[in-house]
Amino acid sequence: MLQRRQLLTAGAALMLAARAARAEGTAPAFAVTHSEDEWRRLLTPEQFRVLREEGTEYPDTSPLLNEHRAGIFACAGCARDLFSSETKYDSRTGWPSFWAPLDGAVGLSRDTSLGMVRNAVHCSRCGGHLGHVFNDGPRPTGLRYCMNGVAMTFRPTES
Repeated sequence: MLQRRQLLTAGAALMLAARAARAEGTAPAFAVTHSEDEWRRLLTPEQFRVLREEGTEYPDTSPLLNEHRAGIFACAGCARDLFSSETKYDSRTGWPSFWAPLDGAVGLSRDTSLGMVRNAVHCSRCGGHLGHVFNDGPRPTGLRYCMNGVAMTFRPTES
């Protein structure tokens, strides 16, 4: 059985390898791009950790978890509209969850970090890491887009 330290070390090594691949230009090109220094200036430290380093916020810490107004959830990195409040639901996981993104708003990639295989979700405009999608959501899609609230902003719709 792997020790916690070994798991953390392996996860850090995989994160560094992914970062090196992006630096070598093997990552896909996105419409919105910035240098690492520019991203650090544009984002809070926590937003940078999640969006640019593929981190995860602690569960039950996002104010967006309890956002129940009608509106749009957008990328905190580039303001791309991602999810409608109409698809948000309480998954009881501690992260804002949605059963579908807006058309063309997100992309998926395979995430094999921490010894698991998951589908990572990123913003289609800037490539910012948003969270993961799982096959245990409600109808009509059966999907649960489990998003980091810090990676998004909320814009209420006018009544």
